[in-house]
Amino acid sequence: MILTVTLNTAVDITYRVRALRPHSSHRVSEVTERPGGKGLNVARVLAALGHRVTVTGFSGGVTGRSLREQLTGCAGLVDALVPVSGPTRRTIAVVDTASGDTTQLNEPGPEITPAEWAAFQETYGHLLRSASAVALCGSLPPGVPVGAYAGLVRAARAAAVPVLLDTSGEPLRRGVAARPDIVKPNADELAELTGSHEPLLATRDARRRGAHAVVASLGARGLLARTPEGLWRAAPPGQMRGNPTGAGDSAVAGLLSGLVENLPWPERLARAVALSAATVLAPVAGEFDRQAYEALANRIAVTEDATAA
Repeated sequence: MILTVTLNTAVDITYRVRALRPHSSHRVSEVTERPGGKGLNVARVLAALGHRVTVTGFSGGVTGRSLREQLTGCAGLVDALVPVSGPTRRTIAVVDTASGDTTQLNEPGPEITPAEWAAFQETYGHLLRSASAVALCGSLPPGVPVGAYAGLVRAARAAAVPVLLDTSGEPLRRGVAARPDIVKPNADELAELTGSHEPLLATRDARRRGAHAVVASLGARGLLARTPEGLWRAAPPGQMRGNPTGAGDSAVAGLLSGLVENLPWPERLARAVALSAATVLAPVAGEFDRQAYEALANRIAVTEDATAA
């Protein structure tokens, strides 16, 4: 069983408009609503790939009930979310169909009490006993300690469960110091962590800070992975036009599924990039265009830098 942690779950609402213009009204052509938050997106992709997945984190209020009801329709996915008194947040993605650009609006999330945080930690410790790997994903809701991910990484390591961390800012800085097996920042998050805008230098610095392996998302350029086994770049055959929301989460699903299947790094990276690109072509986060994924899977260019230290 793969475990994904989403402390700041969400109900993702996607609006599609012909052209997004500030200071004007718009007629929405299509509305979709899905369970969201980075770890839930990861879990839905993993389940679509045939893996058994358990999701945990927080849910509360009317939006939390809606989220959990929608999860019941996801085959292969087990709901172990911890109830809280505050309402689960919403995220709004507005897709401009003319340009392909997406504007994202993210609510902050519910205030988590000390008792609710303690209840989650107890649930997490129990779930680790049967987990083959764990992904810690996304932002922290108000009330959760800024060092929360560092503690969750240490708990996973103590249970001998491989752990992937995908977050940003101070939670990432503290989490990296706890020595996760993989961190997956995007270029901006990596630069904020290390102070370097040069990905080769920044990935090296992130490993020195504690990460066992660093896989950086470089947008349309694909992934850069610095691991104990080597340095690889993986890139799609061309730029995909569509909704990029959730593409990074699909990359995490590719990396995590490759880890539990014991695939070599080049194969993990090829899968991650193919899933990420196929997600851009899907209408909402947490889903991917399966036909595009299968077509792309063998067309991802993975190259190794044999001179990298």
